[in-house]
Amino acid sequence: MHVVILAGGRGTRLAEETQTRPKPMVEIGGRPLLWHLMAFYAAHGHKDFVVACGYKGEMIKEYFRNIVLHESDFRVDLRDGTMTVLNGSKLDWRVSVVDTGLDTMTGGRLRRVRPILNESTFMCTYGDGLSDVDIPALLAFHQAHGRLATVTGVRPPARFGGLALDGDVVREFSEKPQAEGGWINGGFFVFEPGVHDYLRGDESILEREPLERMAQDGELRAFLHKGFFQPMDTLRERELLESLWASGQAPWKNWR
Repeated sequence: MHVVILAGGRGTRLAEETQTRPKPMVEIGGRPLLWHLMAFYAAHGHKDFVVACGYKGEMIKEYFRNIVLHESDFRVDLRDGTMTVLNGSKLDWRVSVVDTGLDTMTGGRLRRVRPILNESTFMCTYGDGLSDVDIPALLAFHQAHGRLATVTGVRPPARFGGLALDGDVVREFSEKPQAEGGWINGGFFVFEPGVHDYLRGDESILEREPLERMAQDGELRAFLHKGFFQPMDTLRERELLESLWASGQAPWKNWR
C-alpha cells in the first residue's frame, strides 16, 4: 500500500528554517522530519512512499538520490570514479519523489500523483507532523466502514499551561496539556481511489471542497486518536520535537 506524503508547501510560519529548505527537510535529531515520518510508517510494514514535493523540492530529490551513499560504506577508485558498495543501506524503502508544482494546493498534489497509485487503497499524510497513531487499527477501521475516506481526528496540543482554579486558588497546574476542545484534522488519512473524483485541478484544496463534499455524501469517517500528535508549524514546536527526541522518549519512535 502506497503512503503519499504531502511535502510541497512553503512553510511560511516556520520561516526561520524554511527560507533555505522545505519544511519536511527540517531536521530532528540530525535527520529530516520526513525521514522520521517514513520510518514510523515503515515500522508498520508500509515502505512504498510517494513524496509530493513543490517548494525547494530539488532538496528532497537530492536527499533521496544520495541516501544510499549516506547509509552505506563504499570504496571509490579515484582513477576512473567507479564506486563499489561494501555494505548496502539497511533501508528497504521505495521512494517516488514527484514534483507536483510550486503553487499547487494539497488536493492538486494528490491528483498529480494518481498515476503512481495503481487505483488502489492508499494512505496519505502531511510532511510536517508526527504522531504515534495506531496504523494497523486505523487501516482496520477504514476497511470495516467501507467508505471512500478516513481522516484521523486528534485533539490539538495546547499552547499554554492549564490551570484548574477554585476562585483564585490554583488547585492543579499542568504544563501544556492536550487541549480539551473539539477534534481536528490530524492527517494520517486512508483513501480509496474514488477520492480522485472529488479533486478538480491544481487549485483543489483537499481540506475544503473535496473533504467537505465527501462528508456531505457520507463518504468520510473519522478515526479518533487520543495519543501523541504534534505538528511542526513554529520554531517552538520544532524545539519541542527535538527535545523529545533527545530525551530518548520520542512517542513516534516505534523502530529500533
